[in-house]
Amino acid sequence: MTAPMIAPSDLEACRAAIRTGSLSFHAASRLLPNRVRDPALALYAFCRLADDAVDEGHDKAAAVLRLRDRLDRVYEGRPVNSPADRAFAAVVEGFQMPRALPDALLEGMAWDAVGRRYDDLSGVLAYSARVAAAVGAMMCVLMRVRDADALSRACDLGLAMQLTNIARDVGEDACAGRLYLPVDWLTGAGIDPESFLATPAATPAIRLAIARLLAEADRLYTRSEAGVAALPLACRPGIMAARMIYAGIGSAVRRKDHDSITSRARTGGLQKLGWLGLATLKAGGTAVMPQPSVLHAPPVDEVAFLVRAAAQQAPAKGRSDALLGVLAQLEARDRSLSA
Repeated sequence: MTAPMIAPSDLEACRAAIRTGSLSFHAASRLLPNRVRDPALALYAFCRLADDAVDEGHDKAAAVLRLRDRLDRVYEGRPVNSPADRAFAAVVEGFQMPRALPDALLEGMAWDAVGRRYDDLSGVLAYSARVAAAVGAMMCVLMRVRDADALSRACDLGLAMQLTNIARDVGEDACAGRLYLPVDWLTGAGIDPESFLATPAATPAIRLAIARLLAEADRLYTRSEAGVAALPLACRPGIMAARMIYAGIGSAVRRKDHDSITSRARTGGLQKLGWLGLATLKAGGTAVMPQPSVLHAPPVDEVAFLVRAAAQQAPAKGRSDALLGVLAQLEARDRSLSA
């Protein structure tokens, strides 16, 4: 099957969006073969720009509803006249991308728009499944991998990356009124979530919560490595690089004594280059030989629906009742604001 035809000008626009908006992915993508890197750039550009529109816009409900309409048009074969939409439409058609995967991303953004908080770690994982593991599943589709075990491990990697992002951004999110740490971790330590959002501080209890989140991310990073050997050989260094770069962000948080409030942990260009080199060596060695007990482990409960959809074990159907419900909630909110 041939790769989708993405217009060179559209691809260059996607590349520019990723270069400025997602430095870690841009670095790791350099190790992917062209047949995967180009559609991956289109996928990430569409997701990145959509996320920015929801995250940075004043009217989040309207932004999510516009994204819903854009996805509808992509799957109808008449994308909005913009480089990212045209490129993503080519990817959807060329790879027969299951609709449930970008719809999961849409649902996660809708949860952000309604300001949802998560009572426990399972809730945080459910959110992470939608905004990150769904992208991992879509990356497998771009690599022509539909094996359920490989998809499960790709979703592990997506979950780990998102938990790392949450741990790094606790302070920035709090300043924006957002809270992604499990609420029961905070209340169990005597922290009132509203008080924390009003005056974020790197207290010992908050640092412990961040450390717990990174420990869960590390467990998932380790599980994810078993799936690298199930990927096409040429794709393994790029995926291993993504794993190492994001885990490196977690290490940077640890070096700050888990203080994500005072400042944001960062990694440098030289560090990324080092991880790219190490990933190339590791992906070509015995470190990524299959580990059957891990490779064949069932998916985390919160990502099982993504694995079924990407493996095409679930019949194609319309949007889920849960997604339709949250979209209806946003439509009602949008109407009230427009009245």
